[in-house]
Amino acid sequence: MDLRARVTELGKIERAPAPVVTVYLNTRWADEHQRDRVRIFLKHELAEARRAPRPRPSEADLEWVAAQGEALLNQTTMPGTSGVALFACEALGLREILPSRMPFENSLTVAETPHLRPLLELDEKAPSTLVVFIDAESARLVPLTATGAGEEVALRGDVPGHHSRGGWAQLAQSRYQRHTQDHRARHFEAVAASLTGLVEGHGLRRIILAGEPRNVAVFRQELPPRIAAYVLGTVAGARHEAIGLIVDRAAEYLSHVEGQREAEGVDATLTAAAKRGKAAAGLEATLEAINRGAVHRLYLLKGWSMPGRRCGGCGALQGGFSWTCPICGGEALTVELGEAMAERVAAAGGTVETIEVHQPLAAAGGVAAELRYPL
Repeated sequence: MDLRARVTELGKIERAPAPVVTVYLNTRWADEHQRDRVRIFLKHELAEARRAPRPRPSEADLEWVAAQGEALLNQTTMPGTSGVALFACEALGLREILPSRMPFENSLTVAETPHLRPLLELDEKAPSTLVVFIDAESARLVPLTATGAGEEVALRGDVPGHHSRGGWAQLAQSRYQRHTQDHRARHFEAVAASLTGLVEGHGLRRIILAGEPRNVAVFRQELPPRIAAYVLGTVAGARHEAIGLIVDRAAEYLSHVEGQREAEGVDATLTAAAKRGKAAAGLEATLEAINRGAVHRLYLLKGWSMPGRRCGGCGALQGGFSWTCPICGGEALTVELGEAMAERVAAAGGTVETIEVHQPLAAAGGVAAELRYPL
């Protein structure tokens, strides 16, 4: 499943004919007490949604959410996921569950549009990555996306040459087999050739290597420079370990790397904004960039929220409390700007990143943007 493409489609729902119910659940439970807290949260929020005078969702939507929540809590559906997002709107025929390898904060929202900000944040915090475990005789490749770990592909000298699977798995195995048929002693070179084919054929841009240091070092020497440039780092791994443990280790390392990259990205954006380059800092400048479709990446401090307006005519976003759009003169509707900006950027093909702590960004008003072109 292409999470970014799905989020982009959901972001096109600007005013649904009936309220949309959006639920995010943390399904990473360390004990039964944590699971019970999620159960109590969901029961309470559904009751509140039924009592609310407006916007009131359909009973069918609430019943569907309750049923799916119970299945998740009982682990009869999507076991092993750390987080789940649910969307329901009977009028749109919308019934969707999206798993996540990272936990969400529990929330239930009823609005005229899907609440997408947590998913937009997830797409940036959990980018698609290939985890490659390597030893002297075999290799294991596992794609890691925002929705979780994919199917493991084992590369060994004794893997038969005929494959029933298709797609990236078949490409990896067939490349490995062709190479080892001519060079049986060149295991590392064969795995490198297979990895190169995956990167070039499937657009992979992030790789984490796992294994014993000596094996990883020898393998890295076999990688072409253009492929080695995509290696983010290495984690420990042994042949006897379950691949799930190695993938978890890689996911933790990836989270650390992404945190560093985010901080560096914000620093560069604020510097470019000060020099009037391809960046904007502060609410007013960022809103102008969003309204012009110029934002490539939006940065928001975690928890950033502010009331604002969206024009019912041209769709322009604005801060303040004016009921008239300054661009077209149309009537402006009340919105929460953090959510509205994130959805607008995603619908235009941009990305959204939530920053945990960054003092210069806070000083700039908690919002900034990397742009496609200078304003």
